[in-house]
Amino acid sequence: MKEITAQLNKAIEHFLTSDIQNVNWENRPGPEKWSAVEIIGHLTDSAQINLQRFVRCTYQENFKLVYDQVEWVQAQHYQEANLDELLSLWYLLNRQIIRVLDNYPADRLLAQCDNNKTEQSLHSVEWLAQDYVAHLTHHLDQIINRK
Repeated sequence: MKEITAQLNKAIEHFLTSDIQNVNWENRPGPEKWSAVEIIGHLTDSAQINLQRFVRCTYQENFKLVYDQVEWVQAQHYQEANLDELLSLWYLLNRQIIRVLDNYPADRLLAQCDNNKTEQSLHSVEWLAQDYVAHLTHHLDQIINRK
């Protein structure tokens, strides 16, 4: 798990030290596409859901925890959010994820939860953590390369 949290920490630091002040945060590249600020909002939602998955998997198994990403972004009005506040929230949630995963009980790494909306799709904590980092990195790269 330490390798996964090191990757997460590296992705966050790379993003925060990149040229994000020159990102056009409000621009939507297409009618059904999120702006950069909405992507950070989406990543905040993802962090909240995954943090709950990681915590619950320490004592529970085979539960279902999903979210409607498009609806959540719209309902939380990320397009109008204060960017500094949103980045702070996103950062702090990820620091908590790192803290939880760094101290994860070894005997619970294979605990599973269901993250699929329609049919059952059980994944281990370790798989979920790796997927979380890949998902976050993908979206951060989208923002960085969007200038």
